[in-house]
Amino acid sequence: MQTVQVKILNPKIGQDPNFPLPTRATDGSAGIDLRACIDEAVAIKAGETILIGTGLAVYIADPNYAGLILPRSGLGHKHGIVLGNLVGLIDADYQGELKISVWNRSDTDFILEPAERLAQYVVVPIARPGFAIVDEFDAQSERGAGGFGHSGRV
Repeated sequence: MQTVQVKILNPKIGQDPNFPLPTRATDGSAGIDLRACIDEAVAIKAGETILIGTGLAVYIADPNYAGLILPRSGLGHKHGIVLGNLVGLIDADYQGELKISVWNRSDTDFILEPAERLAQYVVVPIARPGFAIVDEFDAQSERGAGGFGHSGRV
């Protein structure tokens, strides 16, 4: 897969200089920036979760790929603005608007401005294995069923 289809749902995108077409910030960027497609600033109160549209729909079509909506590290670290679901998984057959669940995990209100870069969208390959029901596994791994904290401090 070399391309995905992107549908512009809001006429501002690509026409208004404040709402550029989606692009990678640099040649080395893994994803494209997703912007808040809002007409006026929105206050996200401390502890609040809201849903923000991007004005874009992305259709991957190939079931061997999926889209991920990921937080922007600077917003999370500096302002406590992260995704309400931590990572958004966008299936290959989804054709609706990309919306971002935004959680203000800080104790300070945050003002989200129109067209502000809010998250990033990355396309990743998906393994689609078959599943075999077994009574026991073929081999015992060194870890076995050891879970949370099994190798030391949690």
